[in-house]
Amino acid sequence: MTHEYILTRTEGRVGIVQFNRSKALNALNSGLMSETMDALDAFDADDAIGCIVVTGSERAFAAGADIKEMADATPAEMMASPFIGYWDRLRQIGKPVIAAVSGYALGGGCELAMACDMIVASETARFGQPEINLGVIPGAGGTQRMTLAVGKALAMEMMLNGRYLTADEALKHGLVNRVVPAEVYLNEAIKLAAEIAERAPIALRLAKEAVNAVYEMSLQTGLAYERHLFYSLFSTADQKEGMDAFINKRKPEWKGK
Repeated sequence: MTHEYILTRTEGRVGIVQFNRSKALNALNSGLMSETMDALDAFDADDAIGCIVVTGSERAFAAGADIKEMADATPAEMMASPFIGYWDRLRQIGKPVIAAVSGYALGGGCELAMACDMIVASETARFGQPEINLGVIPGAGGTQRMTLAVGKALAMEMMLNGRYLTADEALKHGLVNRVVPAEVYLNEAIKLAAEIAERAPIALRLAKEAVNAVYEMSLQTGLAYERHLFYSLFSTADQKEGMDAFINKRKPEWKGK
């Protein structure tokens, strides 16, 4: 399928979605977000894909939402638009999604990276929520996810004064998984995705679900939910295969059933 704003490809069991608006620093317009989510949905439904990587260019993952699309909008028009809902759709992807970030990840771009499950950052990555400079605040999860990741004090400085985080600062505060040289950041993300894609597919989905539940449940409720997911995996062929392979010292052959 031909896209206007993104490129897609596969490497083994890894699906790759790459933003393709480099002249606009991959600003996230409605067309790009729609194409991205359609591609993610397609990879999520493809049994041949085990993990997904979302990336931009070396200069910019995504420098924010396309302000020209919303500058003259009314509150009613913003609420009726599907635009912010694309970030919610990303949360519904069952397979693990890794953001490979180089250069600017600002505003909606930072929110998109945080909505993924993991982030591999290049040394040049810069994370920020500078919406205050436009007279607004983040609207696709930035105030919530950033605070959960880096804590109240630093999140306040980012939201109220437009502070950016360097890649090393993001790693220090737990926002990203690893920082690597810019020339290898995408390869490192694909390598991580390939390793994850070799795991048991159903267990991957439920592990992701259980971790995400931490943000929505009390500890007691979350523990009970985790236990429910754990027990349910004993009805799968992959559980029987995985444990038999371990006992017999062989590599498991996952069926995704």
